[in-house]
Amino acid sequence: MFPPRLNLRASLAFGHDLIAVALAWCLAYWLRFNMDFEHPQLRSMWQTLPWVVLSQGLIFLWFGLYRGIWRYASLPDLKRILLAVASAAMAAPLVLLMLRIPALVPRSVVVLDPILLFLIMCGSRIAYRLWKERRLYSVANLQAKPVIVLGAGDAAANLVKDLARSHEWRVVGFLDDGPEKHGRLLHGVRVLGQIDELASHSQNMQIQHAIIAMPSASHAARRRAMNVCVKAGVKALTVPSFDDLLSGKVTVSQIRHVELDDLLGRDPVVLNSAGLQGLFAGKTILISGAGGSIGSELCRQISRFKPQRLILFELNEFALYRIEQEFQSDFPNTAVACVIGDVKNRSRVDQVLAQYRPSIVFHAAAYKHVPLMETQNAWEAVLNNALGAYVLAQAAVEHQIEKFVLVSTDKAVNPTNVMGASKRLAEMLCQALQQSSSTRFVMVRFGNVLGSTGSVIPKFREQIEKGGPVTVTHPEIIRYFMSISEAAQLVLQACLMGKGGEIFVMDMGEPVKIADLAKDLIRLSGFSEEEIKIVYTGLRPGEKLYEELLADDENTLPTPHPKLRIALARQVNGEWLAGVALWLGQNTTLKDDQVKQDLLKWVPEYNAGQNHGESYQQKLA
Repeated sequence: MFPPRLNLRASLAFGHDLIAVALAWCLAYWLRFNMDFEHPQLRSMWQTLPWVVLSQGLIFLWFGLYRGIWRYASLPDLKRILLAVASAAMAAPLVLLMLRIPALVPRSVVVLDPILLFLIMCGSRIAYRLWKERRLYSVANLQAKPVIVLGAGDAAANLVKDLARSHEWRVVGFLDDGPEKHGRLLHGVRVLGQIDELASHSQNMQIQHAIIAMPSASHAARRRAMNVCVKAGVKALTVPSFDDLLSGKVTVSQIRHVELDDLLGRDPVVLNSAGLQGLFAGKTILISGAGGSIGSELCRQISRFKPQRLILFELNEFALYRIEQEFQSDFPNTAVACVIGDVKNRSRVDQVLAQYRPSIVFHAAAYKHVPLMETQNAWEAVLNNALGAYVLAQAAVEHQIEKFVLVSTDKAVNPTNVMGASKRLAEMLCQALQQSSSTRFVMVRFGNVLGSTGSVIPKFREQIEKGGPVTVTHPEIIRYFMSISEAAQLVLQACLMGKGGEIFVMDMGEPVKIADLAKDLIRLSGFSEEEIKIVYTGLRPGEKLYEELLADDENTLPTPHPKLRIALARQVNGEWLAGVALWLGQNTTLKDDQVKQDLLKWVPEYNAGQNHGESYQQKLA
């Protein structure tokens, strides 16, 4: 198909190729006759030349050789030229035959011409690209910051190729622990030696940055590389994760700062995608607390499985506005309904469930800041976390919702604070409702999530930005951590597996000392512990030294998923449910001491005021 017109650059390229056609045709003749420019048969060369140029030029236009840009000439362009030249080589003798041009064309000329033409056309394009890139990037490379790449695998090779056009970075070498790679070249850049030699190379080359390009390596290997960067005094960057690269969401050249997620040592979650597709596709799903950290991530994860509609139920107007704007820009094909409402308001909950008739409800709305809920706000914590769950769960039963998923917490195990006790109470309420309901109740416990609203990570970042100090309550306090994405994925997997009444416990991996977390974050921010001090402030009201995932009298059962187990928790009866419902439904605002006293009655495992510090020390011993 002929282009309607050629712009100036395309016209110049077309003119170049016409000259190449003429030159190749003449060279084929001259080579045939040993460069004898006076040979009598060269007359046929001049007789046939205009027709050859015309016919082959039309073939090149038909193949669309002038839609590309020479500066970006690549293998697909060379393939297109090869096809065009091969077609032109067959077309030229055919045109001469059809027009009965009175000239004898030697067979060797017909063979030599396309070979010469292909070499000229490809060679000129490649030479132009090399010249253009050298001219454009040589000056930029002088101004770019030198950087060493840690790792010399496929990701590192792709990275240096992409950064060759970067105005910001100039790769000066690789470091890799594979001795067979030392001294070798990757895209013209040498592998200098071992990763542990970063300090000496960075000092000799005056390098201030290193890029960790090992997306498929273990977390331990990446943590070691990070520690090498810290000891060498260089700022560490990294490439996107292996999963992100495979998904096509990012490219290897999108380098970023190292985050805590990269150092935690969490393996990726393997989801039953087919099962989740069958569970969510074409259905209406309601998520309470949809503007929060976990609620919003659940919305994002569920949208992958093409639900009919997502009901975003949220009390906070600004949080709901933000998730609404995100879905409009990032998930335009997912139908959403943004609903302002309080889960404790039964009439509003009934109205929403009757209007949209969801199949599954995820209850993620909760108060979760332990010290804030411990004093002056204890009754509000109980009402929001326990009564809110009960109202929404009761409504789910009456509206015949298929599944109700309660997002719980590790603080519900042997709770020592009001927040944990209120979440355990919510679990027990769902367990009680399960006994006489066709709605399947599923509860999921997990620990802290990185970067969630109210977690220590945003607080630490803010303190570091202000120059410190970073405040930690106790040098021995530990917590379980996982990413928001991982937590949401496991909630979905538990929803799929739940038959009704189970409390799923997530594999939270190894516990992490908060003090170590603070030290990592200080290093990741480019500071030392001498520059940003850590100050220990003492345990806050209701705070434990460590969190448990199972109560003392609970056992667990394995599930088909390696990161989920089922807790066999204490069961409750109808008499207990009636008493709790009456307590939660009173119109009186209870004082903190009375709330804690009553919780001891309704939640037997609640230990008000105990921080488990002694138990933790015994565990260490």
